[in-house]
Order: sequence, then structure tokens, then C-alpha cells
Amino acid sequence: MATAVRAAQEGDEEAFRVLYRAVQPQLLQYVRGFVGAADAEDVASEAWLQIARDLASFRDPGAGDTGDAIRGWTARIARNRALDHLRAAGRRPATAVGVEELLDRPAEEDTAEEAVAAVGTGRALAAIASLPRDQAEAVLLRVVMGLDSKSAAKVLGKRPGAMRMATSRGLRRLAELLESDGGPSSVTFSVSRTLEDMR
Repeated sequence: MATAVRAAQEGDEEAFRVLYRAVQPQLLQYVRGFVGAADAEDVASEAWLQIARDLASFRDPGAGDTGDAIRGWTARIARNRALDHLRAAGRRPATAVGVEELLDRPAEEDTAEEAVAAVGTGRALAAIASLPRDQAEAVLLRVVMGLDSKSAAKVLGKRPGAMRMATSRGLRRLAELLESDGGPSSVTFSVSRTLEDMR
């Protein structure tokens, strides 16, 4: 990913396509969590216009994975465009994210993704939307976007510990909501194991 980012910063269109293909599916899901399916494509397009314009200013901190850094940077831009869209529309975030796209995500033996797979229905996505905003954003960034706590924290302007706590609380609350709604009891185990992995 680092090579593609550097080449795209230098104007290589093919490298930009590689970057777009690597980031766009997760970014679109993240945006859908804010604005709903009807407006997600438009907001994501606005985000990509800004990403293309500002890509030269992106600086990889060099301390970790360039993939996490660029996904975090693009998520921050998309979040800002989504919030601008919501302010302009004068409405609250939508409650649904496209289930079909979540089901197409590859399994990676990660318990957070197992939890999403186990709860990949409309009621589960509604449950995510019913979480307090900081917890819902943390779950979306960590699970849907696949960011580590440090990158996700930068997107929201929080410390990594606060991000882990919000994710932990969000996943626990999500498991409680799903179990009270007749969901699988294995979600609690998955969430517990995820919380241990996040520490």
C-alpha cells in the first residue's frame, strides 16, 4: 500500500486506482452508517474529490502500517463530508447500513468481524445505530473500516485508550441488545474475546 500511496501522490493514475479499490468499499460502508444508503455514494464521491485534491499533503507517520494510516486519513475526510451533509440536510444519521455489503466482507478469524457476521441483519445494524454516537462511530471505524485503535482515535480526535473503551462499551451494548432481541448467545463470547484482543 505504501508504494501505491507514494506513486499516487506523484500523480500516477494507476496507483490512485489501486488506492481507491483498496479503500472505497470500507469507506462507503462507513459513510452509509452516517447518511444512509440513498446519500452515501454522493458523500463518498465528495470525499474522494477532496482525497484526490489533498493526497499530496498526506504524510505517513512511518511508525506503522501505511494502510491503516491512509484508511484513517480517508475516513476522517469522509466523516467530515458526512457531517457537513447531515448539517446541510438538517437531519440525524440514518439507522441502516446496507447488509449486503457487510455480508460480502471476507472472514479473517477476527472476533469483531465474527460479531458483525453474526449480527449481519437489519436489526443488528439498527442496534449499532441506536448506540450512543461515540460508541457507534467507534464500532464502525474499528469493525467496518478495519482500523486499529490508534488510527480510529485520530479520525475522531480521541486518545487510543478512549477509542478502545468506546469500542468495548459499544460491542458489549450491541451484544446485550442482540441477546435481548433473541440473537445468538455466541455473540457475547465473540465480543468478550474481541475486548481482550483490543487491550
